[in-house]
Amino acid sequence: MTESAPLTPRGRRTRDAILRAAEEVIGGRGYSGAAIVDITRAAGIAQGTFYIYFDSKEAVFRTLVEEMGRFTRRSLSEATAGAKDRLEAERLGLRAFLEIAATRPLLYNIVEEARFVAPEAYDAYFTGFARAYTRNLEAAVREGTIRAGDAEIRAWALMGLAVTLGERYGQRNPEADRDRVVAEVFDMLERGLRP
Repeated sequence: MTESAPLTPRGRRTRDAILRAAEEVIGGRGYSGAAIVDITRAAGIAQGTFYIYFDSKEAVFRTLVEEMGRFTRRSLSEATAGAKDRLEAERLGLRAFLEIAATRPLLYNIVEEARFVAPEAYDAYFTGFARAYTRNLEAAVREGTIRAGDAEIRAWALMGLAVTLGERYGQRNPEADRDRVVAEVFDMLERGLRP
């Protein structure tokens, strides 16, 4: 399974058109319900052109999972860049993640389907996030902005919370009041559940 990186602007536009079409087709129909001919039709290209860039449906699928990881990390980094401390970064990051889930639901579907279609890509997606998240939480402990604890467990717990909330209040309910969701979550994170 290979992917060919285009060298020209036209080639990059064609590859991007294939990826956007694959996001629409695979994200909307599911991996097993999508065919390369459907992707090429949606991209407005000849079927043979697909194979210049990707050698299989699985290759384009894996690329979409990787793209979602890059897009999400970039979006979260931009959203949290001005945060004064880790808790504010968490708040801003959750809000941004809910927005991604609401505005890119088909790509979100693809990442979730990767659990079954490409488990190693799914694992790489989440373990990559968890490693970076763990480092950020450890740095916040050193800076004194959060209390000490097992940063890896906390990273996975916070990621699980975001993924579930993203599905419920982003992907499946794009009109949800995401600010209210974030406020409720942070009331719980900052104050706990005790009365």
